[in-house]
Amino acid sequence: MTLTAVFTPPAITTKYSNTTSLHINTSSTLIYSPFHFLFSSTKLTICAAKKKHHHLSEFISHKPDGENIRMQDKESSEDDDDDDLGWLPCFPHVLTASMSNFLFGFHIGVMNGPIVAIAHELGFEGNTILEGLVVSIFIAGAFLGGITSSSLVDKLGCRRTLQLATIPLIVGAILSAQAHGLDELLLGRFLVGLGIGVNTVLVSIYISEVSPTKYRGSLGSLCQIGTCTGIIVSLFLGIFSENDSSWWRTMLYISSLPGFALVTGMQFAVESPRWLCKAGRLDDAELVIRNLWGSSKVEKAMEEFQSVIKTDGGDLHSRWSELLEEPNSKVAFIGGALFLLQQFAGINGVLYFSSLTFHDVGITSSALASLCVGVTNFAGALGALYLIDRQGRQRLLIGSYMGMAISMFLVVYAISFPMDEVLSHNLSILGTLMYIFTFAIGAGPATGLIIPELSSSRTRGKIMSFSFSVHWVCNFLIGLFFLDLVKTFGVAPVYASFGSVSLLAAAFSSRYIVETKGRSLEEIEMSLNLNFPPKEK
Repeated sequence: MTLTAVFTPPAITTKYSNTTSLHINTSSTLIYSPFHFLFSSTKLTICAAKKKHHHLSEFISHKPDGENIRMQDKESSEDDDDDDLGWLPCFPHVLTASMSNFLFGFHIGVMNGPIVAIAHELGFEGNTILEGLVVSIFIAGAFLGGITSSSLVDKLGCRRTLQLATIPLIVGAILSAQAHGLDELLLGRFLVGLGIGVNTVLVSIYISEVSPTKYRGSLGSLCQIGTCTGIIVSLFLGIFSENDSSWWRTMLYISSLPGFALVTGMQFAVESPRWLCKAGRLDDAELVIRNLWGSSKVEKAMEEFQSVIKTDGGDLHSRWSELLEEPNSKVAFIGGALFLLQQFAGINGVLYFSSLTFHDVGITSSALASLCVGVTNFAGALGALYLIDRQGRQRLLIGSYMGMAISMFLVVYAISFPMDEVLSHNLSILGTLMYIFTFAIGAGPATGLIIPELSSSRTRGKIMSFSFSVHWVCNFLIGLFFLDLVKTFGVAPVYASFGSVSLLAAAFSSRYIVETKGRSLEEIEMSLNLNFPPKEK
């Protein structure tokens, strides 16, 4: 898809230095990060082109001629391919924050291998309901954490909230490792989920707000890479549980170590300059921009921040009811719909069933099969890292879902039509790996990236909380009913439905998603917010 929405910020005449509506906290302390001294000399280049103005209502509405209001992105290929190191000053801060995604991935895979040994040792072996509860209570905690995260980030900022949310994650991991009964294990898993639910919302917001515009997509892809890495590490460690029934305790103790590293590392990371502006700490915001984006970007960035705050409100206590107002309601709809389509396209079901698919071709170790899947997932995430700021979010989403649909239909063909058994199994493996790879290259990373980009500064936390809550509910439903659906209807019809939803998601992305590549968050907000007048020529 080559047509994209084109944005233009309105003319800004008010200098941030003349703004008196916000209190400047000159006593605030923002210490130079050790990361700054390593990377402050790096030159930052951000390509920013002037774009035409379009309201969000224009791209939601359907024109009589059947075409959306999207215009071709005219950013020069020279700017897109310009090789500089403008991402480097921001990289250690983003890498530290993405450690929470490593923890997320680790706790997704940590129960994959040892659950049988855990059930045997704690006395609920053979009880599939309790085994499922050990897994699902993690999702329940994540749901509650995601809902409450927006209020915390509004008051404390991303940096402090990430540190606080990691504490129950650490406590939960240690409590689970020491569990001598089911109740202790369930409490520990719930606390881990609570911390994960907050962190998965915050990391996407934090990375989008501290990253240079040109590299926001690539740096945002570190979330997916962190999750994939965590899954791979946990699955690799899970191999040892096949010969050591108590190894699961060691694995859970190990999972607490990245938590300590995250809490410590965020102490030296910067706060979001956009949150600092809303809090009235303009000097600190200017310092962060200068250190991460370069001195030449300070004046323009501060002007844009202040213009948005002046129009949208600088209050740090946004209300949930604001999600019912335009344009927030439409962005919340898009965010919730993207996560709903992502989950009902079947990623968790396919991942769950992949071990059985591998088993059919002679790979009897479930941990080894899952490790193959994890490596494929990681390879796709690396592809997203390279492509997302070159091809754009919309194109990557459409291509990803089209690839997922083709992969699912390939598996359905291999299962449903008579052919050589070896060929059928090989096609099933190929389709499964293609599906996971194409998911990781677009639908996985781009979904969590584009929602905060489309959200306004004032309601970004609320919209992300709502969107991730939809994610956790759908995640839970897929995990709960997938095996029953397979048992009732068979693998082919279920996988065919996943392919159909993938096609629907591709159509949705083509119809409703506008391109955000190469535009600052403020440019995007000014273009989508009806309170901003169109720019006069």
